[in-house]
Order: sequence, then structure tokens, then C-alpha cells
Amino acid sequence: EPISTSYSIKHSKLQSFIQHICVESLTVSSTKLIECSTNSFSPESVRLVDGAGLCSGRVEVKSNKSWASVCEADFDRQDAEVVCRDVGCGAPASLQGGLYGEGEGQTWDKEFQCKGKESLLLDCDTSDRKHNTCLPGNAVGLTCSEPDDVRLVGGDSRCAGGVEWYDQGEWRTVGAEDWEQEDVAAVVCRQMGCGSTVSVLPGNTTRGFGVDCDGDESALRECRRTYDLLPGLTVICSDLLVQPDIFLTDPMGGVSRGHQGPEMFRGYNFTITCSTQPQYPGGSYLLTFTGSNRTQTQPAVNHSAAFLFPAADDSHQGNYSCVYDNYVFSHNFSSESELLSLTITGN
Repeated sequence: EPISTSYSIKHSKLQSFIQHICVESLTVSSTKLIECSTNSFSPESVRLVDGAGLCSGRVEVKSNKSWASVCEADFDRQDAEVVCRDVGCGAPASLQGGLYGEGEGQTWDKEFQCKGKESLLLDCDTSDRKHNTCLPGNAVGLTCSEPDDVRLVGGDSRCAGGVEWYDQGEWRTVGAEDWEQEDVAAVVCRQMGCGSTVSVLPGNTTRGFGVDCDGDESALRECRRTYDLLPGLTVICSDLLVQPDIFLTDPMGGVSRGHQGPEMFRGYNFTITCSTQPQYPGGSYLLTFTGSNRTQTQPAVNHSAAFLFPAADDSHQGNYSCVYDNYVFSHNFSSESELLSLTITGN
């Protein structure tokens, strides 16, 4: 039955919210009436199928409880911009008929007339098709760019802070139920390339839209949105520290560059320096020597440490690495440099 209200619907975001009230779909008139019908789009109104991921595939829209492919002649770049935005991806990268097959269902019988700025395909106007048939090979395939749509804020590191999701043109706080927080945090750390979860907790008083993840998704956009208002999450991921640099210097000119790395003449002294970008104060560097139990530790001074080796000999030949350790956000973190392979040669 239609649901009546005394409010006028003038804003697309309000329209987008009201669509979730309707079980099947929504038609909003310009008067004081909200009507939930079965002849328009459902809340999940568009999808990309048979592609390499969530951001590519054949465009399908839903009407009358079934999915229909869209003919390339009824779809243009402005429509593609809205679809990419609707499915949570970046800008359109390619648009081509038949790229992802024809599908097994019907063909959509309308022509989209999006302006390109709409948040949802639901917001776009449609008109009757100008073409009687859609020839084989013309089901439109769309590839959207992968978005940088998740960030951690307020933690002085890209791998720690409050979780925010870029959605419909703005950054929104993300929340989760107590039993979902670990799974959501695991997905956030994985998507950002920040390793595994160190800690997760409700972080601030700002309430965000709820997210329900299984924990093995590659990106937050693959999780389910619950639309519950929940306390925003603060997440700390393991790869908090940037990778330190390692390099070799010598004051006497005894080093040369070989195919496998630096080569050091016997008898010359040399210095291995560990350094990192200014990120957090303090910390220390552990210099490790592969193939030996020898290690040296020095505190970080101005974000670096220098390890002096007098009179190079064959025992110094091998692989070195710097491990930077620091205690931040009430946790110990470490990050290891690439290997420096040193060869001892000559006299």
C-alpha cells in the first residue's frame, strides 16, 4: 500500500534514504506522497557482472524482481559516471558493448538520461527507447577505476586513526557492532596495504553508518551496509611505520658499485646508515647481519643512526638490514629495510 507523508521530497539524498524503506522499489512524486511500487528500481538498482571485480562488468539494472542488460545505444558516458558512483567505484575507464557478454535475461527497455552528477542511478531520468531491438554484442560493458575510498584520520599515520569511507561525494564515519569490529578492521587494514590489525575500538563520539564484513573481503565496498548509526571505529594496523632506508658510505674512497651491490676494499673503514622519514620521535635501529648472530642497536637521533665498521675484512661480507622499532599508540611497532648486499674485495 502507498505510504503517505506530509513532507515534500526535494533532495536526492533524502530520496536515496527513503528508497531503503521500500522492500522492492521506489517512485517519488513531486507532491506530498511517497509511493513504494514494483514497477521501478529496487534498492539495489544496478550491478556490474561477469567482470574482473566489483568495478567492472556488464551493466544490469533491476526491475520487476529481475535483472536486465542495458543496450549500448541507450547508455552514454554520463550514465556511466553515475553507475560507477552508485556501485562505489571511481570514474569510468572504458565503455564498450559486448565486452562482458550478453547475459541470460532480458534487455532493459528504457534509455537513461543521466546528467552525470547524480549520486545514484535511481536519481536519473529515463525515457522510452528510440531503438526497437538491441543487437547481439551490444550489451554495454563498463570498467570503472578503483577508488581510494577509505582512509584513517586523526592518528598521525595513514595506518592508524578513525575509519572514514568516501561515499556520495563526502567522507563519512564508519561504525560497526561490537561483534563486527574485528572483521571490519581487518578489511580496512588489508585495503590500505597496512598489514594486519593491531587494535580496534570505538574511537569517537561521532556516529557513522554501520558496516557488516566477513573479514576476508579485499575492500570495504564489498561489505554490507546496515545503515545503522553506530560509534565510529578507530583502527591501528601493523604496518604503521614507514620502511627505513639503508645505505653505505666511506670517508676514504674504498667503496665501489658492483652488479650485486656495493663492493668494499679490505682494510678501509665504512659506515652503514639507517634512516627514516620524520614520522614519530624517538625509536631505535637494529642493524642485522644475515648469516650471523651479530646485531647492533642504536637509538634514533634525528630519525637516523650510523654504524661504523673499521678495517673491512672478509667477515663483513654479507647482507645487512635495518629494523626500526618505536613505541607509539601504546604498542610496539617495527619496520625493516630492504637488504644491502656488501662484497669485500681487493687489498
